[in-house]
Amino acid sequence: MSDFIVNIVHRPELAPEYAEKVTGSGKKDDIGRKSLIDESLSIFRFQQDTAHKNGLKTTIQITYASLFSPEIIAMAKEDHEKYGDEIALSLLGLPCRQFREKYHTEEFCIWLFSMEDKMRIVDDAFDLFEKAFGFLPSSTGSYFMDAELINYIKEKYPSVKCAIATCWEEGPKAYHTCNNSWYTFMDGGPWAPWIPSKQNSHAPAANEEEDSGIVAIPHLSRDLIACYDGNGSNFGTHPQNVLRGMIYDTKTWEYPYLYNLIDQYRHLAKFNNGYAYNMMFVGPGWLNKMGRWEAPYELLKKSYEDGMAYYGQLKKEGKLIDMTMAEFADYYRQKKSYEEPECALWRDILYGSDKQLFWYCDPYMRACINMDQGGALVDLRNYAAKLPWPVGIGTAHISDASYPFLIQEKYRAGYFTHYAGAGTVRSAKIAYGGEVADLCQCRTHASFRERTNDEGRKVRELLLDPVEIVFTDLSFKVETVISFEEGSSAIAFKRRIFDMSDPSAKVQVTEYMTACYGTTEYTERMEGITLGVRAGGGEEAISYEYKDRKITKERAREVYAIVPQIETYVSMRTDAEAEGYVREGYAFSPMFHLGFVGEIGNEEEETTWLNLAKGN
Repeated sequence: MSDFIVNIVHRPELAPEYAEKVTGSGKKDDIGRKSLIDESLSIFRFQQDTAHKNGLKTTIQITYASLFSPEIIAMAKEDHEKYGDEIALSLLGLPCRQFREKYHTEEFCIWLFSMEDKMRIVDDAFDLFEKAFGFLPSSTGSYFMDAELINYIKEKYPSVKCAIATCWEEGPKAYHTCNNSWYTFMDGGPWAPWIPSKQNSHAPAANEEEDSGIVAIPHLSRDLIACYDGNGSNFGTHPQNVLRGMIYDTKTWEYPYLYNLIDQYRHLAKFNNGYAYNMMFVGPGWLNKMGRWEAPYELLKKSYEDGMAYYGQLKKEGKLIDMTMAEFADYYRQKKSYEEPECALWRDILYGSDKQLFWYCDPYMRACINMDQGGALVDLRNYAAKLPWPVGIGTAHISDASYPFLIQEKYRAGYFTHYAGAGTVRSAKIAYGGEVADLCQCRTHASFRERTNDEGRKVRELLLDPVEIVFTDLSFKVETVISFEEGSSAIAFKRRIFDMSDPSAKVQVTEYMTACYGTTEYTERMEGITLGVRAGGGEEAISYEYKDRKITKERAREVYAIVPQIETYVSMRTDAEAEGYVREGYAFSPMFHLGFVGEIGNEEEETTWLNLAKGN
């Protein structure tokens, strides 16, 4: 049996950030307008009633504005007593007359304030909450919460055990689809629940010492292909996301994609020891009486009712467990260990392609493997660095909360670039007789396996279907196995050559990594990066100066890069007798390159490890 856990989270905003401008169109600006408040109250009541009708409990995240509403406070208390709903405190929904008069700003994103103001607002909100309900909350949340904010809340209010802490892949892609007006960037975090480290809220804690004291959940459960390739706001288990993405039949008002997406999250239990998670977080602005996303209110209402009915039916069939956020935090602490990874072998369920991505997340890295590119590594974040990254006014990263990448095919290109340079990717090239094939050009599929190695450690493996390479004078097959050892900060790539048309032939194999660092499409300064090769005869290194220089050594043990800007040491090593190299880029292609070049014959194999560590 597997557990499919669902959190249904509602927030009763009295001045919803989306509804305010719509319902107020053509009217004088009045955030306390009675018609807006009345509509928000009725939508919140509808959401709660719809969940309860389907036998589902909710977490009510009380907003700052709601703390001034006797009606909402009474509703929350009643539903807590009657249905077991949790009453929590949201740090979204700040806008209201009282907040603006007190703080003299229209800002509504808690993570964008200065740390001094964050603490003032948190203390204010928690105090109002305790006065309204007679206790302090066990859960809180926002679109994003940086480590400093989480650490302050946990120290000052130890009752908090769960928080909504990030919105998966809400970075430049979302920014561009909001007409370059959504100044929040939070790429690079987990897509599923995790225990944030005290150093960086994106990076999971590796042990009790790093544990921030809360369990974090994502703001919405996203489609792990469609969201990665495009704007995540269109692809989530929030029904109105699906409508915004126009992923429904406009004549019948049916949306099978929504149910398929929920089911794919259920399927993730196969890769995570029988556990899967899904969440839906909805404010009243999405059910605006004037309609949203070219959809009338009737369709918004229907989609919400249908979504809740599907969860309710799964619960009746014994296939779903509904929990409050605080209940889930307790469950997660019992279920997961610090170093246990989150894995997702995800397939396309929207566009009809045959594409697969594999997502891996643990305290040392977040990685994405693309089977459409022969098992290339196309996204890599070095969580081993636990890079401190405060966000908000007065910090170095006012609005950019993203965890920096080393490889990111969407922002720094992957294999397929429009010029002769190379984008960021980790792959292999195979050459014979003057011809070269990159595995990025070879589409394949993968299966998942979990095993225990000789040291007793669990290993998660991707077994890629073999690909065939045909040159003029030689054909052969390549099998790849990609392994992630629990508790390690390394990824192993094992290649095996077989079915050679000439069994005596040898092919040249180049295992390479092209990387950089950053959080957006735009290049960062690369000076200060050190590139080096270690071999039996010693070590040689260069400091990055955009001069397109290269170091090559025979029988190399390790090739490495030190990236002090993100406190990262990244290296590669191999079990083959190979030539190791590093190469700096140039201004038009400002990457760095690590690699090994060796030979392999029929029925032979070699393994290359990519290693991550903290280093400056």
